[in-house]
Amino acid sequence: MSSARTTWPHLRVAVRAMLVLTVVLGVGYPLLITGVGQVAFGAQADGSTVRAADGTVVGSALIGQSFTDADGNPLPEYFQSRPSAAGDGYDAAASSGSNLGPENPDLVAAIEERRAAIAAFEGVDPADVPADALTASGSGLDPDISPAYAELQVRRVAEARGLTEQAVRDLVRSATSGRDLGYLGEPTVNVLRLNLALDGLAG
Repeated sequence: MSSARTTWPHLRVAVRAMLVLTVVLGVGYPLLITGVGQVAFGAQADGSTVRAADGTVVGSALIGQSFTDADGNPLPEYFQSRPSAAGDGYDAAASSGSNLGPENPDLVAAIEERRAAIAAFEGVDPADVPADALTASGSGLDPDISPAYAELQVRRVAEARGLTEQAVRDLVRSATSGRDLGYLGEPTVNVLRLNLALDGLAG
């Protein structure tokens, strides 16, 4: 009986502590962080969604997508994204890289095939095709390309849309983000935002 009398008070304290911590850490803290996120970083908290001119959501600034026809052929009037190894391409549920080493025969063959296809599509020398046009990102969902790859596509997009190259180049510049904090990483061009700007210009 003495043991039971000393055990029950400890048990009641433990249960109360568990309930309080569950409410504070399981409900209160998540609500607080969600509220702070919505107030301070609303766009990021909502998935960094990108909307067309009519307000419809067309994608996320954080997840790439393909700009191809029903047969998988690249549309000449749009800037093309880098290759994706996520599922059938930019599948957020199958995010992954190819996990192939730089000397893997399959990867080497895929790179050479992409190099030839892009060079033919853009009408340039194969040696001028930048690396990010040939290799998938680590996640397979990269929404950005390098300014060099964007510049490579300017002539083709301008011709397909009946625009001047300078007009398209100005859109590329507006869609280019600099290095984080001024020194981390490399400048990038968000392909979805760039293509939406193109559609807006045409409209």
